[in-house]
Amino acid sequence: MGDAADEILAQWRRERPDLDVWPMGVIGRISRLSNLLDREFKKFFAEYGLEFWEFDVLATLRRAGPEHGLTAGALNRAAMVTSGAITNRIDRLAARGLVERVPSAEDRRSIRVRLTPEGRTLVDDLVGRHVDNEVRLLKALPEPDRDDLAALLRTLLTSLGDTTLD
Repeated sequence: MGDAADEILAQWRRERPDLDVWPMGVIGRISRLSNLLDREFKKFFAEYGLEFWEFDVLATLRRAGPEHGLTAGALNRAAMVTSGAITNRIDRLAARGLVERVPSAEDRRSIRVRLTPEGRTLVDDLVGRHVDNEVRLLKALPEPDRDDLAALLRTLLTSLGDTTLD
């Protein structure tokens, strides 16, 4: 059984047999998969009154450790959004009482964003359910295939410069 990308590739091969369209199969599948996963995550997080981006910010702060927090710039790099978007996200999460802005202990001119106790409780309660949901989404892949896919994606990401969050 084929997927939608197979149909798209067949159409291009029929209309432009002179082109080697194999990259469209890879990039198209990655793009379509991203859209499908976004839709699944939106549904999942809506059950908990969250947007996926809200969980992403909370989880990023949780990974950073409980006391330190992150600057808005560090959150921006982790989320790969504009500085205006991250400011808006921090504002919305702060209004919900899930994050707070605090002066940096190292540099009083710098502000760090950290989880409030409510934000930490929420992310700690939800992260296990999120992992279970991801397991559900990947259940079609046997373990060796999961490892191979992760390795292939790592190779592609590093070749495009995605090697660090900094």
